[in-house]
Amino acid sequence: MALFAVVYAYPAGSEGPRDTHRPAHRAFLSELADRGLVLVSGPLSNPAGEGGLLIFRAASAEEALAHTEQDPFRLQGLVENVTVHEWKAAVGPLAESFGA
Repeated sequence: MALFAVVYAYPAGSEGPRDTHRPAHRAFLSELADRGLVLVSGPLSNPAGEGGLLIFRAASAEEALAHTEQDPFRLQGLVENVTVHEWKAAVGPLAESFGA
């Protein structure tokens, strides 16, 4: 199984609805983490806007993306763009735990 960085981009003005649906979003991701599919996730903030980063263990980019389809944020239209990148942990204290 490979690692994939899934990056969410949130639409402008979606802070309030995200706050409303965040508990369900985190419960969904926690269930995926309990199954060993999500290794870590959390919010991103940058000058271009807000988003989220999720690191998945999956057989393919398509499989990693498919795991996000029932995310309450996606179901509620709170993610305007999703990108998936295969990622190889190489250096640092966590690299070995990610299978480097």
